[in-house]
Amino acid sequence: MPLRISDLLARPDLRLSVTYDVPPELLARTIEAATVSDLPTPGKWLQGGELLMTIGLLLPMEPAACRAYVRDAAEGGAACLALGLGQGLPYQEAPEALVAAAEEAGLPLLTVPDEVPFIAVTKAVFDARADEQRALLHRAFATQRRLTAAAAGDGLRPMLTEWTAATGVGATVLDPLGRLLATSEHEQRALPAQAHDLLKRVAARGLRGSASSTAAGQQLEVQPLGARRLRGLLLLTGRPDDAARSVVPGLVSLLSLELERRHLRDEPERRRRSALLSELLADEDPTADRARDMLRSAGLTAERVRGVVVEAGGTPAPGRTATGPAASGAADAAVDGAAQEMAADLALAVPGGLVRVVGGAPGAVIEAVVGEELDIREVLARFAPHCPAGIGPATAPEAVRVSLRQAAGLLAVSRSGGVPAEARQSQASRLLLDLGDRRTLHGYADSVLGPLDLADHGEELIATLAAWLETGGAWDATSRRLGVHRHTVRNRLDKAMDLTGRRLDDPDDRFDLWLATRIRRGGAPGTGPGGRPAPPPPGR
Repeated sequence: MPLRISDLLARPDLRLSVTYDVPPELLARTIEAATVSDLPTPGKWLQGGELLMTIGLLLPMEPAACRAYVRDAAEGGAACLALGLGQGLPYQEAPEALVAAAEEAGLPLLTVPDEVPFIAVTKAVFDARADEQRALLHRAFATQRRLTAAAAGDGLRPMLTEWTAATGVGATVLDPLGRLLATSEHEQRALPAQAHDLLKRVAARGLRGSASSTAAGQQLEVQPLGARRLRGLLLLTGRPDDAARSVVPGLVSLLSLELERRHLRDEPERRRRSALLSELLADEDPTADRARDMLRSAGLTAERVRGVVVEAGGTPAPGRTATGPAASGAADAAVDGAAQEMAADLALAVPGGLVRVVGGAPGAVIEAVVGEELDIREVLARFAPHCPAGIGPATAPEAVRVSLRQAAGLLAVSRSGGVPAEARQSQASRLLLDLGDRRTLHGYADSVLGPLDLADHGEELIATLAAWLETGGAWDATSRRLGVHRHTVRNRLDKAMDLTGRRLDDPDDRFDLWLATRIRRGGAPGTGPGGRPAPPPPGR
């Protein structure tokens, strides 16, 4: 138990007395240390929580000066003030000015009798603090023993249960995506929003740091778990005392060890799923039933799936150049190991875990099959950051080979753009447009749509043309989108075709028009309202 002012007053050998009616909450203050000073301004020499003792050698007698002295000690962090009394000392009783100043400032003022030396009070304080530290160590060792014994059991929950029983602090272990693995709570409770924010923040940093916050008066703390890679997250709900705080590193180590053990235990299952994916892709023309059955045997029940390809090859660290066969072999082994670790992380994160490594260093790639509804970009950002990745279109399970082929074709695009490239009907052309020179693209759009720019109501004609093309040539849908009659839509398009010399039933013309309107919709700098070239700046 911490040492309080009331504990010192209760010791008969010290014979300390209060000088005024001190409220109980002030007597419950914790004493961290004891010090002696007769300086007129001792506050700057204090650290906080001290019992400040003085004989009042330089203590001023004026009420204003006494108030300044007490205020300086209180602002310095003193928990209590004690005045030594006795023969040969400046005071035989506490002066009224000092008592009034202490009561006004809310600082307890004690007196130390002549027969009790200051060293006796100091020794009592330090003995009590030493006893407190020994008690904390005993509690910490006892908690650590309980956790170590629980670690010999099966799973994470026994350790979390023992931790909460010993410390009163709730504990929950989640996977790197924030999914619950185990908790010390009897009933699973919804996590507060602040907890989700902390989990995302720590997970994004891997094993490099923890985070804490407060939600509804309750302290939240998140610690990363794992040896070389992030395997999970520990969420503590509550404020650990000093004894529990000293055991947190041990709890993190034991939980990390259990998660690493799980990772190794799951290796045969990951190999089985990798072989299952290879078997599915080896069949060039699988039936729909067979493909669905194979995916369902791995737990992937989505009606539509997509292929994902990640480039796992790395480059030597700055300042390191592999030379010679031995160095090259070591570098290749490191790349292969990194690819296998990344594949294992992805297998844990994606439902079904259908992931495999194809090829070897330095050109190793990871192939995965995931459900259409999975936010694969979030998974890649977490487990394959800064790695080129292609995301194929959603297909039926029997056509997943095609999706993977398209995903592999997007690796160069992803490598150039620095983000995962996704093949969707609405984005494939966007990727090509993003790679083109902006001036060239807008020059192309101007050459196609220029006659409309110069015509009366040219903006209406271009907007109608773009809406018709985006709805796939649906007259009713275009009229609803624009809020005009379908005959108006037809008249506008007929006029647009007359001006441009194009035909809507010609595939090449239709593509040129669609591409030009898509470029205009990008709104790049250098174009004015309606896509017209912006006027030059004044003076040019």
